[in-house]
Amino acid sequence: MMRQAGRSLPEYRALKEGKRFTDLVQDPATAAEVTLQPIRRFGYDAAVIFSDILVIAEAMGVPYQLMEQGGIKVDFQLNSPADLEPLDPTQAAQKIAYTPAAIQLVRQEVQDTCAIIGFAGSPWTLASFMVEGGSSRDNLRSRSLIHEKPDLFENLLEKITLATIDYLHAQIDAGADALQLFDSQGGTLAQTDYWHISGRWMQQIIQSLHNRVPITVFGRGVHDNWEDLIRTGANALSIDWNINLPALSQQLPDNLALQGNLDPALLTAPPAIAAQQTHHLLTSMQHRNGFIFNLGHGVPPNASPETIAAIAQTVQQFNA
Repeated sequence: MMRQAGRSLPEYRALKEGKRFTDLVQDPATAAEVTLQPIRRFGYDAAVIFSDILVIAEAMGVPYQLMEQGGIKVDFQLNSPADLEPLDPTQAAQKIAYTPAAIQLVRQEVQDTCAIIGFAGSPWTLASFMVEGGSSRDNLRSRSLIHEKPDLFENLLEKITLATIDYLHAQIDAGADALQLFDSQGGTLAQTDYWHISGRWMQQIIQSLHNRVPITVFGRGVHDNWEDLIRTGANALSIDWNINLPALSQQLPDNLALQGNLDPALLTAPPAIAAQQTHHLLTSMQHRNGFIFNLGHGVPPNASPETIAAIAQTVQQFNA
């Protein structure tokens, strides 16, 4: 299983021709097809449903678009409570019914041969995209607002959390076997702010899902708040590529599954090199119960299909 595994494939590029990204996401048949393309090609044992974390923002009334030159543009300003009034979390899940519909279509094709993984962004990550007007390396505006106008920012996090809970329940109802929360902007927060601004909201989401399915939390760059990540109640932690995973695994509880953490840059390397590094990671983690091989982040758009295939084959043929 690799997140965004399909976007480097020629069949995906052919399907995307002449369409906007949101056109693909919002059409259940197309989203299901994109989800299934890497499964058919590589034989993964899990499929990540094709969607985007910003669909919740759009469903609450905040549009977004992927720019041709790269990056994301979000049309939103957070200056006063009046900016939050139009955001309605209560109907958001119904407006994103296309994602559960895509899950149902994928389930019809894969039956029980492949797990389906749904996902959403963490409230902090989604809030930062909204406040910054798109992707940001440091989230300076967001990090400033959490101190300047804490009540205002908390109200935004609460709205996102409520919409996310309903959305993820709908994914489970549609047939998702597991879920993942992507806190991909978690590492921009100060260590002392992490629990209050990110961790506790993910905990609220996880508790509200009542153990219906296993849940993984990916905290990119969250390297000093392991206790906070565990405290969310996640069944598994997904680890980015900047961490020595075998060493980290010795520090974390044995009943916590770990996922990761091959450097995504290796997907642009020759197949033999990527396969060698994959085998090394598998060997170093072979005694850890609950280890899930994966990348340390998403698949780069320029990844080589041949290299992806070599990695998949190495994992599938590995004998501990």
